[in-house]
Amino acid sequence: LGRLKRSLAELQIPNPLSDEAYFAIFDNLIDRNNLDEGFVYLQITRGEADRDYVYSTDLKPNVLAFVQSGPEPGNPVVGRAMQTHLDLRWKRRDIKTTNLLGQVIAKTAADAGGAYEALLIDDEGRITEGGATSFFIVRGGTLIARPVDNLILHGITRQTMLRVAEELGYDVAFRKITLAEALAADEAFITGASSYIEPVVQIDGQSIGDGKPGIYTMALRTRYLEVVRAEL
Repeated sequence: LGRLKRSLAELQIPNPLSDEAYFAIFDNLIDRNNLDEGFVYLQITRGEADRDYVYSTDLKPNVLAFVQSGPEPGNPVVGRAMQTHLDLRWKRRDIKTTNLLGQVIAKTAADAGGAYEALLIDDEGRITEGGATSFFIVRGGTLIARPVDNLILHGITRQTMLRVAEELGYDVAFRKITLAEALAADEAFITGASSYIEPVVQIDGQSIGDGKPGIYTMALRTRYLEVVRAEL
């Protein structure tokens, strides 16, 4: 909700509901759909008006929410394959919007190539993030993460994962990662709301490390799930 309110403010969309009202909607949807494991999707639009590039400041935002079932966190962990794709998105990726065409193109290409997820590369040859995930590597015992800026989404799962990494005593470095560094990493993994923490064992057909989920990644995943469930 904190990130939602920031994104609304960046786009000059008034926040239509209180935190309590959002949670009431979520609880109602979960109860009415008998949802045990799954996700809540929330979308807010600026409002209804004739088509125009310039919007009125008097619009009343619309709120849409639904739920969908998701995987059990205890399901067997599968090492994931990624396929690189040029990052085609706009330059305000820090704002959570429904403008996902760049991700759709990249993820569709990755799927056609037999990969689970796209790995987006900027014009300088550096990794930004996955099509719908945040991306990290482990090298020499250090977890390396791209610093947050306007070119990546400030992932909520990413934030919690980094807090867990600190709790576990991991060394963490923040810097941009080249594709060459990722291919030479000991481990790689992705984080996302619907995937939690997943090991990456292959990029563009090349194995990462020994081609198996790494010990740092798996320890992070185990502790992450414990922390999230304890904070519910």
